[in-house]
Amino acid sequence: MKFMKLGSKPDSFQTDGGYISVYVRFVASELATDMVVNVGDVKFYLHKFPLLSKSARLQKLVAATNDANGDEIHIQDIPGGPAAFEVCAKFCYGMTVTLNAYNVVAARCAAEYLEMYETIEKGNLIYKIDVFLNSSIFRSWKDSIIVLQTTKSLLPWSEELKVVSHCLDSIASKASIDTSKVEWSYTYNWKKIASENGNSPQWNDARKPQMVPKDWWVEDLCELPIDLYKRVIVTIKTKGRVSGDVIGEALNAYTLRRLPGFSKGVNQNIDFVKYRSLVETIVWLLPTEKGVVSCSFLLRLLRAAIFLDCGETERNELMRRIAQQLPEATMNDLLIRAPPGEATVYDVDMVQNLVEEFVTHSSRTEPVDNEFLGSRSPKFGPDASKVLVAKLIDYYLAEIARDPNLHLSKFVNLGETIASFSRPSHDGLYRAIDMYLKEHPGISKSERKRICKLMDCRKLSAEACMHAVQNERLPLRVVVQVLFFEQVRATASAENSTSDLPGSIRALLPGGSHGSSRSTTTNTEEDWDSVPTADDIKALKGELATLRLGSNDSGNEAAKSDVEKVAASRMKGLVMSKIFSKLWSSKERHGEISSSDTSDSHGSVNAEETKSTPSRSRRHSLS
Repeated sequence: MKFMKLGSKPDSFQTDGGYISVYVRFVASELATDMVVNVGDVKFYLHKFPLLSKSARLQKLVAATNDANGDEIHIQDIPGGPAAFEVCAKFCYGMTVTLNAYNVVAARCAAEYLEMYETIEKGNLIYKIDVFLNSSIFRSWKDSIIVLQTTKSLLPWSEELKVVSHCLDSIASKASIDTSKVEWSYTYNWKKIASENGNSPQWNDARKPQMVPKDWWVEDLCELPIDLYKRVIVTIKTKGRVSGDVIGEALNAYTLRRLPGFSKGVNQNIDFVKYRSLVETIVWLLPTEKGVVSCSFLLRLLRAAIFLDCGETERNELMRRIAQQLPEATMNDLLIRAPPGEATVYDVDMVQNLVEEFVTHSSRTEPVDNEFLGSRSPKFGPDASKVLVAKLIDYYLAEIARDPNLHLSKFVNLGETIASFSRPSHDGLYRAIDMYLKEHPGISKSERKRICKLMDCRKLSAEACMHAVQNERLPLRVVVQVLFFEQVRATASAENSTSDLPGSIRALLPGGSHGSSRSTTTNTEEDWDSVPTADDIKALKGELATLRLGSNDSGNEAAKSDVEKVAASRMKGLVMSKIFSKLWSSKERHGEISSSDTSDSHGSVNAEETKSTPSRSRRHSLS
């Protein structure tokens, strides 16, 4: 820290403890004091000559006093209070005074108040302080920050004397300088940058980088109050030499430091007005460039904005930004607690709005802008963002499905929002649906059917199909569809072509006009929508093993002859037919099949492609 010493005489100011109601300071001298200066609650007993020779204001005040009061004057509004006045008084006496970043602004403002100009005496206090500020303080990185902090309690004097503007310019200029020219000390999270660089040759054994990081200045500025911090960031932006990602990192670091519990959830025992202003200011300072601030940081800001009841403008701005970067979010980022009074654990409506905003943004920016995804996920092509968002929402649905108070409509509405997003697998969505059915066993058959409509059985992996076939929570229609599509897929794979398959089956393969559980059949039957019975599941389990065995045998197609492939394909058809036959016979034993069941597309698929019309009766299912 820079400092300046003024004067050479020893400090002879002392305190008189004989007074109870007032604090007394006096100069120990052989000469009797001849004036009294009252500054706040402190009474100074001083000598006129050294003070009046350097202060035009004291000259005026003494001249204005009358004989009744003697030479006692009152100064109640001097900036810096008694401490700053004492510094000025000591300078007048020629006593040793040490100025540094903590007291120099108060002394400068007090000197201005006392009118200690060069016109009164050459080499006066104002001149000496200005030289010290310009030659030392404003050239020091940390001293400039300290001085800026002290200016807040000295307004409007510090503003009118341009101390604030000089500090802002000094700090912003140093933050904008080329990192190769940074030669002063600064505070930085070295563990963070060491972990980012790993074993980079830029790091030596002393754990000191040979190159200065581009965001070297962000930690030091976290010491500033939000109003001064805002002015510094605006000044840095105005200079135009700092990239948006560094500005974003600075805002992230500041929010983490200044907002209690920001990383894990805002602390409820805080000053709402103070921290609401902080969050709104951070939102206002966000760089305009897309992608320079992480989506995780934006979502945490949104969470804080909701909790602190920030303005509608700030919330809408955050949601707009988040929607543009939603593909880079994580599931934990989306777990925003519901507002007080809501029955659900998480704010599902907020996520619904974010996804809808993302859909709207994607439709306005076709082809989808994936510049921040290009290097990470090139295999997804132009629809990479939609694929990532669909996968993200699948995970989110699986998490919120555990909430016993989550209404089915909220789950389904969110799932339907991304239904148009093409993705290679529906395993994540199946997991979410199964979790919801598990945590909400009391929902009706129609509700089970509605939630299962979200899933495309053709896009389930072999492992998911194995689980679905044995899942007693799924409607029988879905279980049979899984078996059916698995058989169709195996048959098509064995023959390496779908040209010989019936047209109705080809339409059900990936790329056909139908495929999801909501469009596989044209009729709606209560039997198919119900939960399979224990006998149904047992029959499916037994025949599934046979079907799997056939699939494994056909996997080594390179070693088989064409005759063997055809034989294996026919064997699978017979196994599939046997599975359906067992289902029908099981249903008939319980009097559960209706004539329309067997006339639908599911009932018509067997080895001979024949139809049967048993009498209609109601099926009793486990729920």
